[in-house]
Amino acid sequence: MLDVSLAAVSALECAAEGVPFARDAGIPWAVGIVFGLLAGSVLVVRRRWPIAVVLVAIAITPAQMGFLMGIVGLYTLAASELPRRIIGSLAGMSMLGTLIVTFVRVRQDMVREDMGFGDWVLPFAAITMSVGATAPPLLLGLYVGQRRRLMESLRERADSLERELQLLAERAEERAEWARGEERTRIAREMHDVVAHRVSLMVVHAAALQAVARKDPEKAVKNAALVGDMGRQALTELREMLGVLRSGGAGVRAERASVPLAAVGVAAAAAASRAAGDGERLAEGPSLSELGELIGQSEAAGMAVDLSVQGEERSYAAEVEQTAFRVVQEALTNVHKHAAGAKTYVRLAHRVSEVAMQVENEPPPEVSSASSARLPSGGNGLVGMKERVAALGGVFVSGPTDAGGFRVSAVIPASS
Repeated sequence: MLDVSLAAVSALECAAEGVPFARDAGIPWAVGIVFGLLAGSVLVVRRRWPIAVVLVAIAITPAQMGFLMGIVGLYTLAASELPRRIIGSLAGMSMLGTLIVTFVRVRQDMVREDMGFGDWVLPFAAITMSVGATAPPLLLGLYVGQRRRLMESLRERADSLERELQLLAERAEERAEWARGEERTRIAREMHDVVAHRVSLMVVHAAALQAVARKDPEKAVKNAALVGDMGRQALTELREMLGVLRSGGAGVRAERASVPLAAVGVAAAAAASRAAGDGERLAEGPSLSELGELIGQSEAAGMAVDLSVQGEERSYAAEVEQTAFRVVQEALTNVHKHAAGAKTYVRLAHRVSEVAMQVENEPPPEVSSASSARLPSGGNGLVGMKERVAALGGVFVSGPTDAGGFRVSAVIPASS
C-alpha cells in the first residue's frame, strides 16, 4: 500500500510537470501528461527494481520531472543489498544530472530575466540543488539499510543462541535423567543389600528360634533378641535411604515448578548435581572396619566363618570400602540362602594398588537346622555385586567350586 500510494503521488506530480514540459517541447499537453503518468508510476516497483527507478528518474531529470521519484528511488537503492559501487555510481549520475540541469535552467532564467547576480550564483545554486536532492536520501537509505542488516544479524544470532540453549537444555535433561537412572539403580542395590542380608539373618534366627524354643529357652531368648536388633538395624538403614529419596524428589518437584522455560538447562544440570549429591550421601555407608561385626552376625546365626586378612590394613575411598563390604555381605547372604550351615572362608587382601576379597563356602551339610527357613532369592545379588565392582573399574568373578561349594571373588582398584 505504501508503494502504491507513493507511485500515485509521483504519477500525479510528473503529470503536472508534464504540462510545462510539453509546452517547452512543442508537443500536445496531453502527450506530456501521459508521459508524466507513465514515468511517475514506475515508483511502484522500487523494492524489486530500485536501479530501474533511479535510471528513469535520471532520464527525466532534463524535463524537470520526477523530483519525488528521484528522492525515494535513491533512498530505496541505498537501503538495498546491492553492492556499494553500484549505489555510488548511480548516486553520482543522479547528482551530476541534477547539477547540469540546475546550472542550465538557472542560467537561462538569469538571461531571460536579465538578473545582475555575480558569476558565483550559478555554481552555488547548481551544487546546492544537486547535493540537497541527492545526499539526504542517500545517507538516510545507507543508515536504514545498515540498521536493518544489523537487526537481522542480531535476530539470527538470537535464534542461533536460542537453538543452542535448547540443545544444551535437552542434553542437560538427558544427563540429569541418566544421573537419576544411575541413582535409582544404586538405591535399588543398597535396598537389596540391606533387606536381603538383614532379613535373611532374621529368617535364619527365626527358624532356629522355632527349633529350640522348647528345648533351650535361654538360646531362644538370645535368638529373639538378635532378631529384634537386626530388624531395628534394617529399619534404620531403610529410613535413611527413604529420607534421601523423599528429600531429593521434593527438591526436583519444587525446582520444576519454579524454573522457567529459558532455564531448563540450568534446572536439569542442578537435578543431575543433586542426584550426584544424594549418591554421595548414600556412599557414606558401611566400611571394611565393620567387616568383623558383619561376620559376627553370621556366626551368631550358626554359620562357621573363617576370616583371614593379608597385607597392611589401610583406609580407602568411601565408595571402594562400601563396595568391598557389600560384596562380602551379599556373598554371606547367598550362603545363608543356598548353603545354610556350610563353613565359609572370607579372605581380604590389601595390596599396593588394589584391594581383593574372596568368599568361598564348602558344600552344605545334608541336614541343617536352618534348612527350614526357605529363604527366597530374586536373582539380583550377583548382578548387583558385578555392577558395583565394574562401576569402580574392578573385576568380579563368581561360580561353583570343584568341591561343590561356591566362590565369589572381586578385585577393586584402590584409587577408584
